Amino acid sequence: MTFSIVARDPETDAVGVAVQSKFVSVGSVVPFAAADAGAVATQSFANVAYGPDGLDLLREGHTAEEVVERLTDADDEAATRQVGVVGQDGSIAAFTGDDCFDVADDIQGEHYTVQGNILENEATLPAMADAFEATEGGLPEKLIAALHAGNDAGGDSRGEQGAALYIVKPEGGYDGGNDRWVDVRVDDHDHPIDELERVFKLYDVTLLAREEPDDLRDLDGETAQEVLGTLADLGFYDAQPDTEFGNDEREALEDFRGLNNFENHSLAVIEDALSRGWDAADGEGEDRMVDAIWHGLSRLDRK
Repeated sequence: MTFSIVARDPETDAVGVAVQSKFVSVGSVVPFAAADAGAVATQSFANVAYGPDGLDLLREGHTAEEVVERLTDADDEAATRQVGVVGQDGSIAAFTGDDCFDVADDIQGEHYTVQGNILENEATLPAMADAFEATEGGLPEKLIAALHAGNDAGGDSRGEQGAALYIVKPEGGYDGGNDRWVDVRVDDHDHPIDELERVFKLYDVTLLAREEPDDLRDLDGETAQEVLGTLADLGFYDAQPDTEFGNDEREALEDFRGLNNFENHSLAVIEDALSRGWDAADGEGEDRMVDAIWHGLSRLDRK
């Protein structure tokens, strides 16, 4: 009762998994990835040993096809399993056992494989593949778009509960200390993909670095007034919100930046992002502030 996508971005050497299921904490079961090997999604009656064992086989130089063959040949219950594998060498493979509950299938394309079981219909996986191929942006955006498309097309026939996004790349982790570039999970939620996207945007603004912009905009006019009104509501600004954005206003924005751990981006970049992203942002209060910053930063390439 799960659908997932495993994919690789050859330009950045990022590789990862996105998954949704009517299963609590699905992110603790399905996705496995390592920057020096590739990524594995194990589902249906998941054999979690497929994750570390598959990554070890990829490190040893086996292709994704060979990994899938070795994992399933050694498993007496392979007919109940489903697995997708993408290697850092570019190889791609998947397996759907004959005893997986319908609708169950997998589809491969350039740089990705999608797979699902107990699906509402046969449209789910093609919709995921199409969305991955059509979506602009980095690997996180493409993987989240694939989840949304699969869910909108039918998704898990038993409903929604958990979702996860796990992407690795060399030195992609906090302060470059490991390869864990994106690691976001929603364990139990009525709309887990929506929540996954919301949390990812916060994660992105907080932890993922962007290239420095060549030009910066100041906040002014109606946008400045609305931002200051929000900062006032949040307790960061105690004057009457106006259309001017000067030193006192920037001090309030700096307090907001510091409290929310947005030190990856300078105050000037945060102000620029708010100026560019405010009109496109959703939500209210702090949620809108974060969404606006994310939209404004999205024009900049991730490092």
